[in-house]
Amino acid sequence: MTVLHLADEGEAADLAAFLARLLHYDRGAAVRLQAAGTALAVFGRPPSFEVLAIRAARLAKPYENGLDVALDVTVSAGELLETVDESAATFTVPAAVTGPPWAGVLPPRGGWRPEPGLPAPDALRTMVAAAVAEFRSRTQELAPELRTRAELDRVGREIWSRKVGDTRLPVRAVHAAQSLGFLRPAPASGEAQPLALVSSGPWLRLRTEFGSVAVRGAGLGSLDVSVR
Repeated sequence: MTVLHLADEGEAADLAAFLARLLHYDRGAAVRLQAAGTALAVFGRPPSFEVLAIRAARLAKPYENGLDVALDVTVSAGELLETVDESAATFTVPAAVTGPPWAGVLPPRGGWRPEPGLPAPDALRTMVAAAVAEFRSRTQELAPELRTRAELDRVGREIWSRKVGDTRLPVRAVHAAQSLGFLRPAPASGEAQPLALVSSGPWLRLRTEFGSVAVRGAGLGSLDVSVR
């Protein structure tokens, strides 16, 4: 049984909140864990958004498990959440599960370069709110016999596949970031919230201080965008 010690209670609470949000969208969600040194990365794919979400956390001490100095395993998000002890800032790594296809397709670790044109955080939140309101309005206006899953999906794809400002980032990625708790308002202290759009090859990644969301522009079959 492998127990990991997070840097503090706040890291444990944020990890638990991230896992709970993933489970809200998929009760059978799996996550891929990667740890090396004092860095932990948790990858998940909320199906409603067709993106890959990444939550980074700090460990209290460099990872080691016998001769292993790195961890890379896919586990049940629900089982992982059950082991998180916020007061002790620890969690136990559950048994590995057969990873879903997305878990084998992660973006590169390096080679990221800044992408211009990303609006300010407040503008992004306003954009998401407007898109949600538009979806609700358009679907509520449909006659009952036309309010089918196929039609709802069509309206959703049209809205969420729009690009953010002058970037290549789909609005769905920003919606995912907000829904997963990554796009929080700036703190009361008035400090600017670190926010950046970066790219590496076909990947786009929206980074915030609380986590990041990545999409891939090609190679995902019927999906217009992808994950991680």
